[in-house]
Amino acid sequence: MSGFRVLAVRYARREARRGEHFHGYEPGGDAPHPTSYYVWAAVSAEHTVVIDTGIAPERAARAEGLDYRCSPVEALAAAGVAAERVDHVVLTHLHYDHTGTARDFPRARYVVQRAELDYWSGPWAERIARERWLLNDDDLAFLREAREDGRLRVVDGDADVVPGLGVHLVGGHTAGMQVVRAETARGPVVLASDAAHFYENLEGDRPFPILHSMPGTYAAFDRIRELAGGPELVVAGHDPLVLERFPRLAPDVALISP
Repeated sequence: MSGFRVLAVRYARREARRGEHFHGYEPGGDAPHPTSYYVWAAVSAEHTVVIDTGIAPERAARAEGLDYRCSPVEALAAAGVAAERVDHVVLTHLHYDHTGTARDFPRARYVVQRAELDYWSGPWAERIARERWLLNDDDLAFLREAREDGRLRVVDGDADVVPGLGVHLVGGHTAGMQVVRAETARGPVVLASDAAHFYENLEGDRPFPILHSMPGTYAAFDRIRELAGGPELVVAGHDPLVLERFPRLAPDVALISP
């Protein structure tokens, strides 16, 4: 079995500074350090799985400095992944830049960690101002509707989504942050999403400043390394280097594994 064909699809980018991307004091913090925004797809003979759904167009229109090329759904379609073909959508966490177009996959079943859903539905997120702005209430309401319709799968910890592709609870960045591991022809690929925004976060053991738990962030780094078939099979969540470390099929599409 050759496993999954995995794509990283960039739909937006933003000019940023180093000081925005590393916890604590950062020498040279005013130096340019751009951010890329991706969604990911894992396609096998039997399944089409999308991992995260990016920023909704209406939210992007209010985001200062964001170079928003198109809706993530449109970007996926241009890469050959039509929304109506998608049978599963894994939401690694519930920040607005990862849930924005979830409702646009008409056949999909959604996968989210219980710890993540409980946190954002509970009493604490509303009171923690440094995190609350990262949630889109409409996206959370949609997931509640999907749960009522039997289209939301809430998992506790590590779980298989479909044969050859699973989720792994790591925490750190959010209460229920999960990463995705897919079996491919190259070996096990880990889509780290925001458990490692940039390769430098992971390779330099330097946490991103937006986090739920500092110890959890370091534990997530270790778990990513354990799960991947090698450092070359880790896909960082917001790093422009993804499009340099893997072959490009188009200017904004990287082929992680054929």
